[in-house]
Amino acid sequence: MRADAARNVEVVLTTGARLLSENASVSIAAIAAAAGVDRRTVYRRFASREELLAAVRQARLDAVERVIEAARLPHAPVAVALHRYAEGIITVNRDWPVEPGLLHADPTTRARRDGFADQVDAFLRRATDEGLLRAGLPPGWAGALLRQLLHLAVRELPDLDAGAAADLVVETYLRGVGRQRRP
Repeated sequence: MRADAARNVEVVLTTGARLLSENASVSIAAIAAAAGVDRRTVYRRFASREELLAAVRQARLDAVERVIEAARLPHAPVAVALHRYAEGIITVNRDWPVEPGLLHADPTTRARRDGFADQVDAFLRRATDEGLLRAGLPPGWAGALLRQLLHLAVRELPDLDAGAAADLVVETYLRGVGRQRRP
């Protein structure tokens, strides 16, 4: 694919992700117009709206996969891996704001997403085993809380750079928001 064609596809996909997060029934014509390309350009690459949606899902999951690999969840020191993961996922959620329902609609996409969740859950078990997270929490609580903090950072802190937002997420996640007692 030529460089300009690749850029057009990337712009169409990121624009499509943003517009689909705002309105799940947005048309290809509206996505093309917002991306600054002709509708025919979109149709040359994506035969249907469903094909475009599948490509958006794939691009988002590819980005998540890159974040998980870069965070080195199984091997890096837990606090370092947690920050890398948080910063990366905040960036992905900003760049690819796809509604969760769209990610669960397709069984293949859902399976891939579940595989990523399993990797994060294994990391959180390691964090608990190494004493960074408190043991004895209800099953799934640590993962659910982390996901919510990441989504909250994206929604409530759109102007804060991803690194600073990750600092806040990790600090809140590990220490809470209550007043810390001093020894």
